[in-house]
Amino acid sequence: ALEVLDRVHVILHLHPADQAEVPAFWPLTGLPRSPAVPVLTVRTKCDLVAGGAVGGIPVSATTGAGLDELLDQVRPLLPEGPFEFDPEDIGTQPVRFFATEYLREAAFDLLGDELPYAVAVEVEEFREHTTPIYIRVTLLVERESQKGIVIGRGGQMLKALGAHARLRLEALIGAQVYLDCWVKVLPGWRKNAVALDRLGFPESRD
Repeated sequence: ALEVLDRVHVILHLHPADQAEVPAFWPLTGLPRSPAVPVLTVRTKCDLVAGGAVGGIPVSATTGAGLDELLDQVRPLLPEGPFEFDPEDIGTQPVRFFATEYLREAAFDLLGDELPYAVAVEVEEFREHTTPIYIRVTLLVERESQKGIVIGRGGQMLKALGAHARLRLEALIGAQVYLDCWVKVLPGWRKNAVALDRLGFPESRD
C-alpha cells in the first residue's frame, strides 16, 4: 500500500469514530516525507457514537450515513479519465482466487478465533464450461484434530463452509456452482516455505 502513495490523487485515512483521537497519517506510515496529495480523515463506524462532533468525515457502512458527503469531497480531487478495466470484468483476480478467499472467509465466520489461521485452501480442479461450474477444493489444516473440527459431526461444518462460499461465488459470477470440498492434513504448513509458496503466501517466509 505504501508503494502506491506516489501514484494516487487522494488518500483516505480511516479511523473508527468510537476510538481515540486520530493519529497523524504521515508518522504512521514511517515514510521520510509526508505525501504530496490531500489526505482526508474519514471517521468510520459513526453510528456507534451518540451525538457530538467526531472530526473528519463521519461515515457508517452500516447505515450509509456520510457516504454522499465523502464522495462529494473526493470527487473534485480525482481527474477524469478513461476506465482502466472492462466494465464486464468482475475483478482483477481469477474466479479460483475468489473460491479460496470465500472459503477462508467462511472459516473465520464459522470456526471461532484460532483455527481459521491454520486453514489454507487449494483449488484442485476447476471446470468452468460445465453446468453447474465444478470446483473441487481442498482445505488444508495442520493437525488431525483440526481436520475433525473442520469436517464437523456428520460433515455438517464442512457443508456449512462450502455453502457459505458457494453462495458468494454464485452471486459474484451469476452462475450455478458445484463446490466439492475436501479436508486434508498438511502438518505444519504455516512453517513450511515450500507449502507457503505453493499456497500463495511467499511473503510469509520472512
